[in-house]
Amino acid sequence: MTGRSVRSALRRYGLNLSFVAISIPAAIGAQEGAAARLEALMAAEWEFELRESPLLATSVGDRRYDDRLPGVAQADYARRRDTLQAYLRQLAAIDKGPLDGGDRVSAAMLEERLRIALDEIEGGEERIPILADAGFHIGLARLPSHQPRQTIPEVEKYITRLHEVPRYFREHVANMRRGMRDGFTLPRVVLNGYEVTIASHVVADADSSLFFEPLTRLPEQIPEVERARLRQAARTVIRDSVVSAYREFLTFMTRDYIPATRTTTGAHDLPGGEAHYLRQIRKYTTLPLTADSIHALGLSEVARIESEMADVMRRVNFTGSLAEFIGMLRTDPRFYPKTPDELLERASWIAKRMDGKLPSLFRTLPRQPYGVEPVPAHLAPKYTAGRYVEAPPGSLQSGTYWVNTYDLPSRPFYTLEALTLHEAVPGHHLQVALSRELGELPEFRRNTYISAFGEGWGLYAERLGLEAGFYTDPYSDFGRLTYEMWRACRLVIDTGLHTRGWTREQAMEYLAARTALSLHEVGTETDRYISWPGQALAYKLGELTIRRLRAEAEQALGDRFDIREFHHVVLRNGSVPLPVLEAEVRTWIGEMRQRS
Repeated sequence: MTGRSVRSALRRYGLNLSFVAISIPAAIGAQEGAAARLEALMAAEWEFELRESPLLATSVGDRRYDDRLPGVAQADYARRRDTLQAYLRQLAAIDKGPLDGGDRVSAAMLEERLRIALDEIEGGEERIPILADAGFHIGLARLPSHQPRQTIPEVEKYITRLHEVPRYFREHVANMRRGMRDGFTLPRVVLNGYEVTIASHVVADADSSLFFEPLTRLPEQIPEVERARLRQAARTVIRDSVVSAYREFLTFMTRDYIPATRTTTGAHDLPGGEAHYLRQIRKYTTLPLTADSIHALGLSEVARIESEMADVMRRVNFTGSLAEFIGMLRTDPRFYPKTPDELLERASWIAKRMDGKLPSLFRTLPRQPYGVEPVPAHLAPKYTAGRYVEAPPGSLQSGTYWVNTYDLPSRPFYTLEALTLHEAVPGHHLQVALSRELGELPEFRRNTYISAFGEGWGLYAERLGLEAGFYTDPYSDFGRLTYEMWRACRLVIDTGLHTRGWTREQAMEYLAARTALSLHEVGTETDRYISWPGQALAYKLGELTIRRLRAEAEQALGDRFDIREFHHVVLRNGSVPLPVLEAEVRTWIGEMRQRS
């Protein structure tokens, strides 16, 4: 999964897009022309979004609000609800007829984004600001590595921001307490071991805190006397504000919240749960689908992929059952790294090999590079196998492909090619970095991440490895199929959990029996689906859409089909809803046919 675009950045910091507050300048009404009015409206929306969401501003390279944390109290939500509604009225008043194609896409995306944000507020989703592997307190721990600190004012802003932590935590806890009263909580089953994500920051010595680490690497151009002053100020705020806030949050979680969480599993068990789950389907897939239709599609995909898995088993002369083959893969030590470095080195080699293949598949490549690093220790036990984390624009960092080196017997080599192609290139790094470099698009679009597009592209990128000469080892090819099966199973499991009364054990058994994922990962993934309804549907539905559109283009264009041009069309608008992508590709097909 990607990390640092608008929606994923907000999730990582424990936020939703509903934290956007929008104010509409009176001058907009006087603007002449639909395009000018839309442009002014989009600029105003982005400006106020950054001001109301200072962590988002930091993540996209805007330094103005680096000394602030968001307000997440009820009064903040009420104000934002009112401004979202006003913004939608203003957008509706713009005549879309005169707009060109690009502006019509922008207007449609802005409307959908605002409606989703309003739905989140009206649904009270701030009452659950944590997931099985994420949350506001986890997102905050990204600040030390992402907030600039090259000058004295930058370091002072960082320290000032840390003073905000107790207030920020208290407001989140107040929202969670409302959730406890309303019965709107996470299921207890996904919070086993969750305390480590909090307790890691309750340290006895401020110097050992993750939040102090940037103060150990202050640049030499800052005079030593100033470095000493800043370090002492940081020690004080970390001890009195940051560690104290994490300690109080740990007490709240262990003494109050976890004992009060619900013992049910599905979203349908929440108050208003059926409507809540339908909103999640619409939000993450961008498609008007029902849970039943998604479940049926998932079963069909599972059956198809099972037959391809059987073909691989025959290639390696394995005569046992699928369950026996999977059991062999999970237990044979030849498929597992002995050291973290061995895993990281192999992931890096896969990524570098694909770098060399990119020009044959893509017309345009991003300027920003990426690196490979382990998942941070405070996240690793409850974290997924890997993830892409974007770098703030203008920072001294590259993008980063995180590889989880925790519990090495659960990190098989045979899935590493698929994981790397998904998270690094040609998957999330290439797609997200290109999106950030589309200077002609409105800023909100360059910094928007739509799960169905982004995760669909990531899964499509895994399959591109077949065309680029990867998966020559049959066990690695089975790993690719395992990852595709994993995403197909998500369609069945997510809808099963949230509309059909499936238990956690039932979901785990279904996933474990059909994929060669490690049992540790089966558990962490199932907890993710339980705690984050609907998001897991995005991968397979997005990938199937991209593959279907490619097949249409290949059939329509024949010898004139160019894979580099097709990928350019898919990626040239950044992250877009799937219906928009479909319209763009079909327009391109029509233009190409007219040229013949």
